[in-house]
Amino acid sequence: MLFFKRYLLPRIIQFLVVVFVGITVVFIVPRLTPVDPVQQVISQMTSQGAFLDPAAVEALRQSLTEMYGLEGGIFQQYVAFWGRLLHGDFGPSLFQFPVPVMELIMDSLPWTAGLLLTTTILSWLVGSIIGALAGYFKNKAWAQTLDNIAMVVRPIPYYIFALLLLIVFAYLIPIFPSAGGYSVGRQIGFNWAFISDVLVHSFLPAISLMVLGIAANIQTMKLIVSNIVAEDYVMYAKAGGLKESKIAFKYVFRNGLLPQVTNLALSLGQIFGGA
Repeated sequence: MLFFKRYLLPRIIQFLVVVFVGITVVFIVPRLTPVDPVQQVISQMTSQGAFLDPAAVEALRQSLTEMYGLEGGIFQQYVAFWGRLLHGDFGPSLFQFPVPVMELIMDSLPWTAGLLLTTTILSWLVGSIIGALAGYFKNKAWAQTLDNIAMVVRPIPYYIFALLLLIVFAYLIPIFPSAGGYSVGRQIGFNWAFISDVLVHSFLPAISLMVLGIAANIQTMKLIVSNIVAEDYVMYAKAGGLKESKIAFKYVFRNGLLPQVTNLALSLGQIFGGA
């Protein structure tokens, strides 16, 4: 009960406040811009050669105003905004009108979650293992070389690295496809033909995320392990004659994983932002 009152309840309240403020800002900011989404759609339709008489324009304006939740005063719009949000209605897309935003999210979310969930976990595992070894044996030549490589690779933006991979392995050396999640005309199904096709299409995006993610985890884990190795209890364990493997795995690596697990949890919470 004490845990609930002092720890869990304040964080639940904090979470709800952050969500409320964030959604309110999302409501307010677009209304501060000079762009009128209704007029933007009408102008786009007329610029493409569509002829609309004044009555049709007015009817379209009313429909779009209702569709975008812009009817009534600002308070009425705010209440309606929350009502539609709680029902999962995000309205039509401004950039792919009139496709509903929820439809776009549902189309993209499985691919985004599948790609980022897999690459995040794999890069964390590989990077943590290599980084732990590099941190424990930091005076070795291979560990220093690995650290230098990670130092060079880590600052590269994902999209730049992905573009380089695309140019090299999709155009100059056309080994992998340049776009799409699977081949055109491929029948979707839970079979090896479809799964292998998806794996081939996802290889370059996955590598672009994993290489940079592994580099970041290597440097983070190496720094953590390097600090743990200098702790007194590790020194005492070495002085006591414990086996090197026991010191490394039971004293150093295990303690080094604690902050890394926190980093993994934060990374998993960010995967729905896309990449």
